[in-house]
Amino acid sequence: MGIVRAAYLLAEAQLADSIPRRWVHVQAVAAKAASLRMALPVDERACLVAAAWLHDVGYAPALVSTGLHALDGARWLRAQGFDNRVTDLVAHHSCAVFEAEERGYASQLRAEFVDEESLVRDALWYADMTTGPDGQDMTVSERLAEVRNRYGPEHVVTIFWAKAEPALLAAVRRTEEHLAAVDIQPM
Repeated sequence: MGIVRAAYLLAEAQLADSIPRRWVHVQAVAAKAASLRMALPVDERACLVAAAWLHDVGYAPALVSTGLHALDGARWLRAQGFDNRVTDLVAHHSCAVFEAEERGYASQLRAEFVDEESLVRDALWYADMTTGPDGQDMTVSERLAEVRNRYGPEHVVTIFWAKAEPALLAAVRRTEEHLAAVDIQPM
């Protein structure tokens, strides 16, 4: 079984029934990542799509340990023997280190998982940050505003997004520039 199929099956098993709205978001992020894959070298494509399927697996109630979904998901994937690179991408997706700092887990996240600064990482962040909670396409600015509105001004998620915003915007911009350079239109 290929890595993308394995990722899909793991994500579906953990999310589809337990948190169906999150599953809708994940399906749309994975579809968007699949639409971007042709902008990547052949050996990078499956990694991006697999990470997109798994990026929010740590929200599954059965997997929550620290409350930092990126870390909980990546640790679970590692325990399942899943691909290290995909696990690292899940651990660091969409500026997770900023949330880890707010929750007191940054040193653990950095020690356990590699944050690759790459086109694949940026494309994963792009797919996540331009997809709303119900699978709808959004600009990154709309997505950030939606998250702030959903959580409220005092929530840890809102606080970390404010700190992460420049890095998120930069990753989205780099992805958009790369897509334009290779003449690929995302979904």
